[in-house]
Amino acid sequence: MTTKGKILVVDDDRLVLATVTHGLAQAGYEVIDADNGDDAILLARKHRPELALLDIRMEGKSGFDVAEYLRDFCHIPFMFLSAFADPDTVAKVAELGAVAYMVKPLDVGQIVPTVDAAFEQLRAQRAKADAQREALAAQPPQRQADVVSLAAGVLMHRYSLSRGDALARLARIADAASVPLAEQAERLVSAVEELARPGSA
Repeated sequence: MTTKGKILVVDDDRLVLATVTHGLAQAGYEVIDADNGDDAILLARKHRPELALLDIRMEGKSGFDVAEYLRDFCHIPFMFLSAFADPDTVAKVAELGAVAYMVKPLDVGQIVPTVDAAFEQLRAQRAKADAQREALAAQPPQRQADVVSLAAGVLMHRYSLSRGDALARLARIADAASVPLAEQAERLVSAVEELARPGSA
């Protein structure tokens, strides 16, 4: 049976968890659920969901703790569903790089369209990344070497590193993201160029 995607839902309120899980399953998603942060991390590592929907304030590991782990070690995007919308919470959500932030109370009819939109956005980003990867692979080795050198220069300038240390850091980032060195270099250079364009935030 095909599904619209695999999503991990985490909330320590069992009623909210059951309601959201049921609603997303009815909407066509394959849902994995957890009522605490430790289980959420274990399930994420085992099942590799495409997206996680996280409550923020929970006993033990918070939604922020889980989000950091998913971002740094599993490379799984996440969104938050929380009863809190104070400035500190909003700032932390933005800092972590959540794809969406919804404030309770919400019914499932409001949550599903946001999840749908997040999946569309993520798939568009993956398609763009795949196209960039193919284009990079087709480039001659010298172009790839030039991009790596340029990316190393960016890291040298930003973090006051030697060229050797900058290349080592670039290699670690590429390894953590499970991508070739030249691809990670291209991502870094593209991000810098995007920020340098007039009108960029």
